[in-house]
Amino acid sequence: MPEPSEPATGGSSTIVLFSSVCGVRPAVHAAADRLRAAGHEVIVPDLFDGRTADSVADGMALKEEFDKDDLLKRAVTAVAPYSDRGLVYAGFSFGAAIAQNLALADEKTRGLLLLHGTSDLAEGAAADDLPVQLHVADPDPYEPHDWLTAWYLQMRRAGADVEIFRYAGAGHLYTDPGLPDYDEEAAERTWRVALGFLEGL
Repeated sequence: MPEPSEPATGGSSTIVLFSSVCGVRPAVHAAADRLRAAGHEVIVPDLFDGRTADSVADGMALKEEFDKDDLLKRAVTAVAPYSDRGLVYAGFSFGAAIAQNLALADEKTRGLLLLHGTSDLAEGAAADDLPVQLHVADPDPYEPHDWLTAWYLQMRRAGADVEIFRYAGAGHLYTDPGLPDYDEEAAERTWRVALGFLEGL
């Protein structure tokens, strides 16, 4: 696991980037490298012990081989050494759900970048002025419009400053060049907007 040696300063952040159920595929490493090239420190926890999948269906099957609570515990353990820095949490799909849960439980969170996924909010969740950006396919079978509307309203009630960007015609995991969902134009637009978001934190 890459470990930043110093806390990020200035326009840079320390980012924890969680993979989708497909695991830490080459696209996840490429995303981390893109963030590092923009000046950020990046931690990439591997919750699936190095295992990866080549489709969302296979990834869902892979996730089922692990205990749900154990996956969350692994995520918390991976983040713990860095949480005092004021982290930016980020993730892809399932990893976005993990990132959201950790970000809302961490009072020092600086930002939340969600790619392809969201999570339920706990009762009484608070995210006072937390900058949140979500990028999602439109439509997305895993993030239907009704759900996203409810999620947005819940996040706003929790106090988060939320932006949602939708990409018409893209597949669910459209930022991964190695998967059938890939949409190059949508992926590049996503990264341009996301890097601007991170620069502003």
